[in-house]
Amino acid sequence: MEPIAIPAYLQGMNWPEVTEQLSAYGYARLGTLLTREECEQLRSLYDEPDHFRSRINMARYRFGQGEYQYFAYPLPTPVEKLRTTLYAPLAPIARQWMQALKLPAEFPEQHASFIEACNATGQLRPTPLLLRYGARDFNCLHQDLYGDTVFPFQVIICLSENGREFTGGELLLVEQRPRAQSVGHAITLSQGEAVVISTRYRPADGKGGYYRAVMRHGVSPILSGERFTLGIVFHDAK
Repeated sequence: MEPIAIPAYLQGMNWPEVTEQLSAYGYARLGTLLTREECEQLRSLYDEPDHFRSRINMARYRFGQGEYQYFAYPLPTPVEKLRTTLYAPLAPIARQWMQALKLPAEFPEQHASFIEACNATGQLRPTPLLLRYGARDFNCLHQDLYGDTVFPFQVIICLSENGREFTGGELLLVEQRPRAQSVGHAITLSQGEAVVISTRYRPADGKGGYYRAVMRHGVSPILSGERFTLGIVFHDAK
């Protein structure tokens, strides 16, 4: 594959604003990270089984409808580059979250060191994945945990053109609030656009201090066409 060019603006992004958005809503938009050509390159990998360790039929496990594949190590260079580049600015935010929630967790500056921590707990399998949805497919609300060592964020990148290649298929994010009804967000992504979301909870400011507001995400039904998505999960799986 042709190497991808991580946009220069990612390094100069207003990360305090990203932190604020994540803390307030459990997600933050990161803008367009991939060109159309780069999206098409990544989509083309779906039919090349050597890149993957497993394929999941969501209906079989009652996860929804559609399918996805987990990449195998070594990850394709563009996926590895995205994973390591995005981890670095998110790690300090992750440390802030754990400190606010008074939870023990260490997130090293380098992603390779974090993967070593995953390996030490028996989490050895890569988790970045490529998802394919057709008409009427959907993804139930869920969390991508895979083991005891969990990074608080993951990044989702839409690889298909909304409105031309598919309709529907909004990213859904639902926050469960104690003693109150849940709050939902429906996020529409353009081709190549990335959003960082909470993996399992966010620190919400309550009367007694910060508490864990549980987050789950999914995808609403695809109304027409086909939608490909790249999911960048930073921790590995058992």
